[in-house]
Amino acid sequence: MSYMLLVMEPPAQRRERTEDQAREAWDRMTGFAGDLQRRGLLKAAESLRIDDRIQRVEKRDGRARVLDGPFAEAKEIIGGFFLLDCESQEEAMALARECPATEWATVEVRRVGACYEDSL
Repeated sequence: MSYMLLVMEPPAQRRERTEDQAREAWDRMTGFAGDLQRRGLLKAAESLRIDDRIQRVEKRDGRARVLDGPFAEAKEIIGGFFLLDCESQEEAMALARECPATEWATVEVRRVGACYEDSL
């Protein structure tokens, strides 16, 4: 089964770090990804940039509209993700507890599946 770990960060956190602090966080996260890779659990992992060039696309009544950022203040941003191949929710939760980002962000665990599947 596929599970996604979403790293939910406070919006200003990255801008408040020194370069050394940012590089240390990066090294810890890439080390975590490397460990997951060696264990055969990692499908994909990426850090997402936080900048003002974010764009959104929506289509209503057959017409596409592009919305340019920055967007309204948010309590959290998605700073990155890990897509995992796990046997169970419990295994995904155990891996989330190992994630270094839990020290400075919230790591949300979500099972991947079709939007029509009953999630209750």
